Amino acid sequence: MPQPHPWLDITRGTAPLILSIPHAGTDIPDDIAPALADPWLARKDADWHVADLYAFAADLGVTIIRTRISRTVIDMNRPPDGASLYPGQATTDLCPLTSFDGEPLYRPGQEPDAAELAHRRTLYHTPYHAALATEIARLRAQHPSVVLYDCHSIRSRVPRLFDGDLPHFNIGTNSGTACAPALQAAVERACDVTQFSRVSNGRFKGGYITRHYGQPANGVHGVQMELACRGYLAEPAWPLDATNWPPAFDPAYAAPMVSALTHILTICRDWALEGDRT
Repeated sequence: MPQPHPWLDITRGTAPLILSIPHAGTDIPDDIAPALADPWLARKDADWHVADLYAFAADLGVTIIRTRISRTVIDMNRPPDGASLYPGQATTDLCPLTSFDGEPLYRPGQEPDAAELAHRRTLYHTPYHAALATEIARLRAQHPSVVLYDCHSIRSRVPRLFDGDLPHFNIGTNSGTACAPALQAAVERACDVTQFSRVSNGRFKGGYITRHYGQPANGVHGVQMELACRGYLAEPAWPLDATNWPPAFDPAYAAPMVSALTHILTICRDWALEGDRT
């Protein structure tokens, strides 16, 4: 299908399953780059290689929506008003000013002001969510239920955000309100038969995408999957710098995770095909 924006990739499928990939982008517009403290730091917290990891999904008839724009420019998984998703806990903003590790992303005095934030929201955030809403409506017109699966990854250890090593699978359903209990249970079972560890609604309960669109009563079931990077990438030892981060995507290393994710997405698709069981 024709793409509405050069930075927005939409692959349409007919199955009642949508994959949202809001944080794998690394593009930084030329008018923003000079204000940033360091190009590598600006891309450090990307969900590295997630689009490669889920490349198999198109063969399942899945609709995929992803942005090429870096989350440093604007975070598609934050509310448009910038309200915190995790009050009282360390997090990042709609237009982040620091990395996950607290490092300043901008040169002193070059941080985006309110006018710049509104400009970026209009250029990027609003179109991304318009695409999500359009695809949800299209598939809901064809199916009684649709699953919106939000794809994420993060370094296994980010001391500023959480203690210790994150489990491999981090399922977020906004504490069970964003999807039917039966769907969450089915995804949990699929995770628990793998070699990987799992937690549900732990440090990550789902971002704006899961919380806003996950409306089980209206046939839309939101699930966020936050993967610890070590499940599909050979994470280097600290300290991280431009010489060792990000690691390259190795299909052989990632194969067990790809197999697990194929099973998980198949379960989500087939669950939706059977209709709303809330």
